[in-house]
Amino acid sequence: MIQLSYRSLKTEVRESKIHGRGLFAKADIAQGEIVVVKGGHIVDRETLGREITPHLGPVEIQIDDNLFITPVNAAERELSMLYSNHSCDPNLGLRGEITFVAMREIRAGEELTHDWAMTDDDDYSAECNCGANSCRKVLTGKDWQKPELQRKYAGYFSAYLARKISKQS
Repeated sequence: MIQLSYRSLKTEVRESKIHGRGLFAKADIAQGEIVVVKGGHIVDRETLGREITPHLGPVEIQIDDNLFITPVNAAERELSMLYSNHSCDPNLGLRGEITFVAMREIRAGEELTHDWAMTDDDDYSAECNCGANSCRKVLTGKDWQKPELQRKYAGYFSAYLARKISKQS
């Protein structure tokens, strides 16, 4: 079966303590190594809200103010899933819009996570259950605007958010 997203052969999907299923390292992963690449279709915000999210849930990655990459039906949902749960202390960051790389050396057995602040610019608020010592407890679609997160994730924001951050400077 052809996948819509790429997951490194050094990873596996299994039950997560953070949420549902998660992505885990089966072998050590070097800093900067590509771990996952999100695939799907490019849709606008209206299409996403009207035709996709009500049926598939939040499965997209934002790539511009009004553009998202997403599966468009239930059959594609599983083929495009990354299974990288959110964490306020992530080990994955972005290179470009859709490529997730290791932010540091990752050991076999570690869950592979990213912070939604690296990809999201939307109007939402959600309780966080990541369990990290640095947990923010509440996540918002505007967390990328926090100076402390901009410093922490410098070089690992999506290209879309990196452009927005550079316009603020």
